[in-house]
Amino acid sequence: MIEDPVEPRFEGSTLVIETTSGPETYDSQFLVAALLVFVAKGDGNISEKETQKMLQLVSEHFHLHSGESLALLNRAMGDLADNPDLSSLLKELSHVLTLQEKEDIAVMLLQVIAADGNRDVDEMEMMNVAAEIIDISADTRHSAFERYFAEQKGG
Repeated sequence: MIEDPVEPRFEGSTLVIETTSGPETYDSQFLVAALLVFVAKGDGNISEKETQKMLQLVSEHFHLHSGESLALLNRAMGDLADNPDLSSLLKELSHVLTLQEKEDIAVMLLQVIAADGNRDVDEMEMMNVAAEIIDISADTRHSAFERYFAEQKGG
Protein backbone atom coordinates (compact mmCIF):
# COMPACT_ATOMS: atom_id res chain seq x y z
CA MET A 1 0.00 0.00 0.00
CA ILE A 2 1.32 3.45 -0.92
CA GLU A 3 1.28 5.94 1.90
CA ASP A 4 -0.20 9.35 1.35
CA PRO A 5 2.49 12.00 1.42
CA VAL A 6 2.58 13.93 4.69
CA GLU A 7 2.25 17.68 4.40
CA PRO A 8 5.25 19.61 5.72
CA ARG A 9 4.56 21.11 9.11
CA PHE A 10 6.07 23.77 11.32
CA GLU A 11 7.23 23.01 14.82
CA GLY A 12 7.88 26.48 16.12
CA SER A 13 10.01 28.08 13.41
CA THR A 14 11.36 24.76 12.12
CA LEU A 15 9.87 23.16 9.01
CA VAL A 16 9.59 19.37 9.33
CA ILE A 17 9.23 17.16 6.27
CA GLU A 18 8.60 13.46 6.75
CA THR A 19 10.67 11.25 4.44
CA THR A 20 11.04 7.50 4.12
CA SER A 21 14.34 7.74 6.02
CA GLY A 22 12.85 9.88 8.80
CA PRO A 23 12.02 13.52 9.39
CA GLU A 24 14.09 16.24 7.74
CA THR A 25 14.20 19.58 9.53
CA TYR A 26 14.86 22.99 8.06
CA ASP A 27 15.09 26.35 9.83
CA SER A 28 15.96 29.97 9.14
CA GLN A 29 19.67 29.16 9.42
CA PHE A 30 19.32 26.66 6.58
CA LEU A 31 17.26 29.18 4.60
CA VAL A 32 19.96 31.85 4.84
CA ALA A 33 22.76 29.40 4.03
CA ALA A 34 20.87 28.02 1.02
CA LEU A 35 20.15 31.49 -0.35
CA LEU A 36 23.79 32.55 0.05
CA VAL A 37 24.97 29.42 -1.77
CA PHE A 38 22.28 29.84 -4.45
CA VAL A 39 23.42 33.40 -5.23
CA ALA A 40 27.15 32.61 -5.00
CA LYS A 41 26.68 29.80 -7.55
CA GLY A 42 24.91 32.19 -9.90
CA ASP A 43 27.99 32.65 -12.07
CA GLY A 44 28.69 28.91 -12.24
CA ASN A 45 31.17 28.55 -9.41
CA ILE A 46 31.79 29.64 -5.84
CA SER A 47 35.11 31.41 -5.38
CA GLU A 48 37.28 31.03 -2.30
CA LYS A 49 36.51 34.64 -1.32
CA GLU A 50 32.78 34.00 -1.63
CA THR A 51 33.13 30.88 0.52
CA GLN A 52 35.05 32.83 3.17
CA LYS A 53 32.43 35.60 3.11
CA MET A 54 29.58 33.11 3.46
CA LEU A 55 31.31 31.44 6.42
CA GLN A 56 31.87 34.81 8.06
CA LEU A 57 28.28 35.98 7.49
CA VAL A 58 26.68 32.78 8.77
CA SER A 59 28.99 32.68 11.79
CA GLU A 60 28.32 36.30 12.71
CA HIS A 61 24.60 36.36 11.94
CA PHE A 62 23.75 33.19 13.86
CA HIS A 63 26.60 33.33 16.42
CA LEU A 64 27.95 29.94 15.30
CA HIS A 65 31.43 28.49 15.53
CA SER A 66 33.21 28.15 12.20
CA GLY A 67 32.73 24.36 12.16
CA GLU A 68 28.98 24.76 12.61
CA SER A 69 28.85 27.38 9.87
CA LEU A 70 30.81 25.14 7.53
CA ALA A 71 28.49 22.19 8.24
CA LEU A 72 25.44 24.37 7.60
CA LEU A 73 26.82 25.67 4.29
CA ASN A 74 27.85 22.14 3.24
CA ARG A 75 24.33 20.89 3.98
CA ALA A 76 22.86 23.74 1.93
CA MET A 77 25.21 22.97 -0.97
CA GLY A 78 24.34 19.29 -0.83
CA ASP A 79 20.60 19.92 -0.68
CA LEU A 80 20.80 22.40 -3.58
CA ALA A 81 22.77 19.86 -5.63
CA ASP A 82 20.37 17.01 -4.78
CA ASN A 83 17.22 19.07 -5.25
CA PRO A 84 17.67 21.97 -7.68
CA ASP A 85 13.99 22.86 -7.19
CA LEU A 86 14.40 23.70 -3.53
CA SER A 87 12.52 26.96 -4.00
CA SER A 88 9.19 25.67 -2.65
CA LEU A 89 10.86 24.61 0.60
CA LEU A 90 12.64 27.95 0.88
CA LYS A 91 9.36 29.76 0.16
CA GLU A 92 7.69 27.84 3.00
CA LEU A 93 10.54 28.71 5.36
CA SER A 94 10.39 32.38 4.45
CA HIS A 95 7.06 32.73 6.27
CA VAL A 96 8.95 32.77 9.58
CA LEU A 97 11.05 35.78 8.55
CA THR A 98 10.36 39.33 9.66
CA LEU A 99 10.75 42.29 7.33
CA GLN A 100 14.02 43.19 9.09
CA GLU A 101 15.36 39.66 8.64
CA LYS A 102 14.55 39.80 4.93
CA GLU A 103 16.47 43.07 4.64
CA ASP A 104 19.40 41.53 6.55
CA ILE A 105 19.41 38.58 4.15
CA ALA A 106 19.38 40.92 1.14
CA VAL A 107 22.41 42.78 2.54
CA MET A 108 24.21 39.45 3.09
CA LEU A 109 23.44 38.41 -0.49
CA LEU A 110 24.98 41.66 -1.75
CA GLN A 111 28.06 41.06 0.40
CA VAL A 112 28.53 37.59 -1.09
CA ILE A 113 28.08 38.92 -4.63
CA ALA A 114 30.78 41.54 -4.02
CA ALA A 115 33.15 39.22 -2.12
CA ASP A 116 35.26 38.19 -5.11
CA GLY A 117 35.40 41.69 -6.59
CA ASN A 118 33.20 40.68 -9.53
CA ARG A 119 29.64 41.93 -9.53
CA ASP A 120 28.46 39.29 -11.93
CA VAL A 121 25.16 39.85 -13.77
CA ASP A 122 24.20 36.19 -13.26
CA GLU A 123 24.71 36.50 -9.50
CA MET A 124 22.61 39.66 -9.43
CA GLU A 125 19.90 37.80 -11.32
CA MET A 126 20.09 34.97 -8.77
CA MET A 127 19.68 37.59 -6.04
CA ASN A 128 16.48 38.75 -7.74
CA VAL A 129 15.26 35.14 -7.89
CA ALA A 130 16.15 34.66 -4.20
CA ALA A 131 14.28 37.86 -3.33
CA GLU A 132 11.22 36.57 -5.16
CA ILE A 133 11.43 33.18 -3.46
CA ILE A 134 11.35 34.70 0.02
CA ASP A 135 9.11 37.62 -0.98
CA ILE A 136 11.46 40.54 -0.39
CA SER A 137 9.57 43.63 -1.53
CA ALA A 138 11.09 46.27 -3.79
CA ASP A 139 11.13 48.72 -0.87
CA THR A 140 13.02 46.25 1.31
CA ARG A 141 15.50 45.56 -1.49
CA HIS A 142 16.01 49.30 -1.91
CA SER A 143 16.67 49.65 1.83
CA ALA A 144 19.12 46.75 1.66
CA PHE A 145 21.04 48.38 -1.21
CA GLU A 146 21.18 51.69 0.67
CA ARG A 147 22.40 49.95 3.81
CA TYR A 148 24.99 47.91 1.90
CA PHE A 149 26.45 50.99 0.16
CA ALA A 150 26.41 53.02 3.39
CA GLU A 151 28.37 50.21 5.08
CA GLN A 152 30.85 50.18 2.19
CA LYS A 153 31.42 53.93 2.50
CA GLY A 154 31.80 53.79 6.28
CA GLY A 155 33.82 50.62 6.55
